[in-house]
Amino acid sequence: MKYTTFGNRTGLRVSEIALGTSNFGTRWGTGADEATSARIFTAFAEAGGTFIDTADTYQQGESETYLATLLAADRDHFVLASKFTFGTAGQTGVSKTGNSRKTITYALESSLKRLNTDHLDLYWAHAPDSVTPLDEVVDTLDDLVRAGKILHGGLSNFPAWQVSAAIAGHQRTPVIATQFEYSLAARDGERDLLPMAEHLGIGAAVYSPLGGGLLTGKYRTSAEGRLTTMNSIIQREDTAQKTATVDELLTIGRQTGIEPAVLAIAWLLERGRRSATAIVPIIGPRTPDQLDAYLKALAVPFDQDQYERLETVSAPALGIPHDGAHAIRDSVLGGQGNNFIIRRSREAAAN
Repeated sequence: MKYTTFGNRTGLRVSEIALGTSNFGTRWGTGADEATSARIFTAFAEAGGTFIDTADTYQQGESETYLATLLAADRDHFVLASKFTFGTAGQTGVSKTGNSRKTITYALESSLKRLNTDHLDLYWAHAPDSVTPLDEVVDTLDDLVRAGKILHGGLSNFPAWQVSAAIAGHQRTPVIATQFEYSLAARDGERDLLPMAEHLGIGAAVYSPLGGGLLTGKYRTSAEGRLTTMNSIIQREDTAQKTATVDELLTIGRQTGIEPAVLAIAWLLERGRRSATAIVPIIGPRTPDQLDAYLKALAVPFDQDQYERLETVSAPALGIPHDGAHAIRDSVLGGQGNNFIIRRSREAAAN
């Protein structure tokens, strides 16, 4: 396992893969019991993993409760992140959900109790609530940093313009990272979120790196998996491009003997190495075997040809204004546009 600072705005060092713990617990009717969760956590730690991502809503709070026991022996060795917005069992309703100052304060105290810790290294707003002003969210996170309750804040599932505003509009901002879905099956983040993260130097934590199992190819032979157990955060093979992407993963898998799931994670890791900021995949194994498959990606000899084949087949349509940017640039820098630039430069020099 290698390590990176989580973006360029902080010295916070994290492992190049984060362990997502939405499967730690069984209150959703699916997930890993306490003993299985302990085996997954221990194997991740032994592989060098230090970045742990949870949320108050995961398994109705059971994920955080499990982590309290698992982290107790060496809490400060790990970078612990949790989230607020949706609340958890017995803590929902108009006063205990959303992103208001009241909700954030209550949610944090509740998470700290369940996690049996006095602070979080990173505290995410799980999603916009469409009600709370952005300034209130950021100011509250800043107050919590000053109070020593959290070290950093982040915005998950927020659009790029809001993350940018949260950073640019505050002289001292606690926001160091963004989180969103990103994989070979869902590269929408390349329109605005990733360029924004690279430009501002903030970290990018990306979840659902296998598209909810789509990129393993397993749904071509079985419906077993997130598609049937959770029916959420799932990419379906519903476009020709997704079909072509899975086909390419399976083809490279046959040529190399490497599982498609491992290749998909390896592509993400390589994408992060080519980025101007940290891109950290959040894996969410439900079994030790699934974790083993994820960790194999750390040692995949991923060559340029394989990377480019997957890059090409899964490339997103960026849309307006991105698709026309090159044509506009060429028009401006050539012909009349170029003459205009030269003329204006001469006028400025003459004056």
